[in-house]
Amino acid sequence: MDKKDLLNSRIGMKLVRIGKMTRAMATQKFKNENYKITPEQFTVLTAILDHDGLYQRQISALTLKDRPNITRIINILEKMELVTRTSDVNKRKIFKINITEKGKEAYEQALPTVLGLWQESVDGVSDEELVNCLKVLNKIKANLEEKLKLQI
Repeated sequence: MDKKDLLNSRIGMKLVRIGKMTRAMATQKFKNENYKITPEQFTVLTAILDHDGLYQRQISALTLKDRPNITRIINILEKMELVTRTSDVNKRKIFKINITEKGKEAYEQALPTVLGLWQESVDGVSDEELVNCLKVLNKIKANLEEKLKLQI
């Protein structure tokens, strides 16, 4: 397959479509399970759980969500008592975000649904195919990260 055929295969569009379809399915499943959080909020909780004590701009970079959206999500999570804001020792206007026990419980409650969605989406794909796919996607991601200057 030459480069023009690859371009015509619309890899980028397929990746975007898969992402949107996954988000739509997750939203349906979260709603059906009556979770108090949304898939978007789950993504933010995951970032905080993986790296507790992040600044909002770091969460924004990890989740690729813009700052106003992250602020809105964190405000909601804070009202639900799933996260807390702690003032930075050096700068009063900058806050570190920490997950609460209640936040960990919300994450754990939704995790089986997220894992189930993942299993459904890779049904019929071998472990070897998944590993190769992830290798290629990581290479593409690395190429883009070199060129993309995220404002953090």
